[in-house]
Amino acid sequence: MLGVEIVVSQRERSPFPVDAVVLEDDTYSVLGADPVVRPSTEHPIRVWTALQDVVAATPGSVIVRRGRPLRLLAVVHDLSAEPTWREEWIAEALREIVRTVDARRIRSLALPPLGAVHGRLPPERFASLLRAALDAGAPSTLVRIWIVAPAGLREPLDEAIAAAADPAGAAPP
Repeated sequence: MLGVEIVVSQRERSPFPVDAVVLEDDTYSVLGADPVVRPSTEHPIRVWTALQDVVAATPGSVIVRRGRPLRLLAVVHDLSAEPTWREEWIAEALREIVRTVDARRIRSLALPPLGAVHGRLPPERFASLLRAALDAGAPSTLVRIWIVAPAGLREPLDEAIAAAADPAGAAPP
């Protein structure tokens, strides 16, 4: 996929250091929220007022969060919809990730198989959508992608990524 090395491995086995990590998220960042509830010093009315002003993120968008590594929140779920994800949202998020990576001159990226973490997108479709995003965006600085495989998906993802990298053996996006 245009000279980008793609390695599939589990979370426990980081194959290389990454400059940015992608996290699968939803329109209100519920999936990415800290599961630990912390006591607030804010008055409850102020908290409630602040919640009233929260605006949903657009499905398919990517929210950039500072830090090392940089965090890219891929908004591919809308928890008020059934199913919560759409293939077109995943495709758009992958294209946006490629644009963001290129704009920020990121060289290495950790990426879960979007739609397979909290959804049921087949590994073959994810690989095809990733290939299409990389081919269309042609990032100039991206050298390596680590596909962070959930338990049980490492082998199917590895095979799907290999097939997508070979244009003769891959299904069209």
